[in-house]
Amino acid sequence: MPNIHLHQVCKQFDRGAGHAVDQLDLLINEGEFMCILGPSGCGKTTTLRMIAGLENVSSGKIVLGDTIVDSKEDGVFLSSEKRKLGLVFQSYALWPHMTVEKNIEFGLKLQKLDKKKRQDIIQSVMETLGIEKYRSRYPSQLSGGQQQRVALARMLAVQPNILLMDEPLSNLDARLRLEMRTELKRIHSTYNTTIVFVTHDQWEAMALATKIAVMKDGELQQVGTPNDIYDRPENRFVAEFVGTPPINIVELDQPSLCSELIKRYLENNLGNLEANCSVGIRPERIKITGLEDTPDIKVLNLKARLESILPTGGSWILELSIADHKIHINTQIPPSHVEGDTMNLSISPQDILLFNADGKRFDWPLINNHQISIPKPNNDELGVML
Repeated sequence: MPNIHLHQVCKQFDRGAGHAVDQLDLLINEGEFMCILGPSGCGKTTTLRMIAGLENVSSGKIVLGDTIVDSKEDGVFLSSEKRKLGLVFQSYALWPHMTVEKNIEFGLKLQKLDKKKRQDIIQSVMETLGIEKYRSRYPSQLSGGQQQRVALARMLAVQPNILLMDEPLSNLDARLRLEMRTELKRIHSTYNTTIVFVTHDQWEAMALATKIAVMKDGELQQVGTPNDIYDRPENRFVAEFVGTPPINIVELDQPSLCSELIKRYLENNLGNLEANCSVGIRPERIKITGLEDTPDIKVLNLKARLESILPTGGSWILELSIADHKIHINTQIPPSHVEGDTMNLSISPQDILLFNADGKRFDWPLINNHQISIPKPNNDELGVML
């Protein structure tokens, strides 16, 4: 199975309009499960359609393995059917007049395989996806989750080098989405297929992907593992887009008691900060300490007033105010406080993300020309629920 490499790819639909995709340079390695993540209109579906050959690049080139499949400069465009790709849309696009078995067989007939081989492949993929008992049913007789499995089976039957998926789970209810996420993980492990999966659902990307590419306004913001994206976001957009509840952001140049307390702590421990910078703190990294506990001077200690408690089933989101600034905490420990109580909070320095005036994350400053050594958090202790 080939790598997919997009070299400085641009896509512009109308002259004078902005780029739907702008200078995209992205490498998807063989066997990866790559999720392209971003809000509506960020260019993720356009990127997928260019890889599939349903859209031409305006400039740049797309290379599958060693083969250029789309490049205006080289005068090359390889049509979709010659790229050996499988494509699963948000709508399942099953033939309504064909049974499940005939839908799966459709692509194999186009490959002109003999009947015995077709039947062997159909049987294998139906068993893998647990849809063998539906082989004689028509799409209208299937649930959404069953139709999704048939659409996947049809693609897997033709053994594509690359499987492209455009928000295929968005039409399913919560339970079916969870089942299909598990199914997709198993398919990836079983077939070792390179999968490119477009979604706006951050938790879907975090749960499924081996790598995530985050896009905004047609531009690539960051590529990395789910842990990289969550723990080490390259900018504020990535930090704020990924995470539920969203990351707590405090602007240090704002005239508030909360920002003043955090700024004083950082400057006392780390030296002078850049102008107009901000900090980000994940809700699950804020620890609640007892009022009688002796504060640890190595961590950031704050007092907050509990405003509300939001149970989510198995965990609780606490809304607190530090003077005039609202923050959120995510905890799996049942809260013993009630609304209006004062709470002590502690935040370890390694859990504080720093962003400059342009929104780029930067590392802790130098003091006396020595970089402060702050241990990275243990992933087993993060409490991130995928």
